[in-house]
Amino acid sequence: MSGMKDEVVYPEGADPQLINDDIAPLKEQKWGAYNIFAFWMSDVHSVGGYTTAGALFAMGLTSWQVLLALLVGIFIVYFACNLVSLPSQRSGTPFAVVCRAAFGIQGAKIPALIRGCIAVAWYGIQTYLASHALVILMVKLQPDWAEWADKDLHGFLGLSVLGYIAFAILWVVQALVFWRGMESIRKFIDFCGPAVYIVMAVLAIYLISEAGWDNVNLNLSDHRLTGFAVFSTFCAAVATTVSYFSGPMLNFGDISRYGKSQ
Repeated sequence: MSGMKDEVVYPEGADPQLINDDIAPLKEQKWGAYNIFAFWMSDVHSVGGYTTAGALFAMGLTSWQVLLALLVGIFIVYFACNLVSLPSQRSGTPFAVVCRAAFGIQGAKIPALIRGCIAVAWYGIQTYLASHALVILMVKLQPDWAEWADKDLHGFLGLSVLGYIAFAILWVVQALVFWRGMESIRKFIDFCGPAVYIVMAVLAIYLISEAGWDNVNLNLSDHRLTGFAVFSTFCAAVATTVSYFSGPMLNFGDISRYGKSQ
C-alpha cells in the first residue's frame, strides 16, 4: 500500500526475503476504540450481511429467536476475535506474520495464500451483491436502461451489460480507497460506519410511515417450527452467524495490529 514505508520498522538484520512494507511491524499504533467500532459497523452492514440475516428468518425462526441467535453468534465471534487479535496487537504485525509462529516461515505461506483466495472470492461476492443495488438505482433514475439490466436480452455469463458496468464501477471505487493505504481506509470507515446506521434509521422510519404499523410483521417465515426442530434450527442459525464472520474473525489481526491497546 502507498505510504507504508514511513509507517513501519525494519528490524536490524531482517531477511529482505521475509519482510516488506505490508508486513513489517508498525512504528505507531493509532487506532482507538471508535476506529474498531466503526470498522465493525461498516463490516456488518453490507448486502451479504442483510442476506445472511434474512436467511435466518427463512429457516422458520421467529423474530426474537433470530435476535437471540444473532447475539449468541456475535458473542462467540467477539470472544474469538479478542483471542486472534492479541499477537498482532502486541507485535504490530498482520495475520500472515503471526502464522509463522505456528506454521513456520515457509509453512505460513499456505494459510496466507488460502486466506488470500478466500478474500478475493469474498471481495467479488460483496461487490457483485452491491452491484445489484446499484443497477436498481440506475434503472430507477433512468427507466430507459431497464432492457440493459435484463441478462436475457443483453447479457452473458449470467450478468447483464448494466450489471457488468455497475460491478466495474464499484470495483474501481473500492480499489481507489484501498490503494491509498490503511489511513485512508480508517478515515473512510470512520465516516461510513455511523453514516450507514443513520441512513438505515431514516429508511426504517420512512418505510414504516408509508406502510403503517399494522402492516409490519416481524415473523417473516412462511412456516413455524415446534419442539426439537426449534432448538436444532436455532443452533444452525448461530453457526451461520459465526461462519459469516469467519473471514474477518480469522484475519482480525490485520485490523488489531493498528490498535493502541488490547
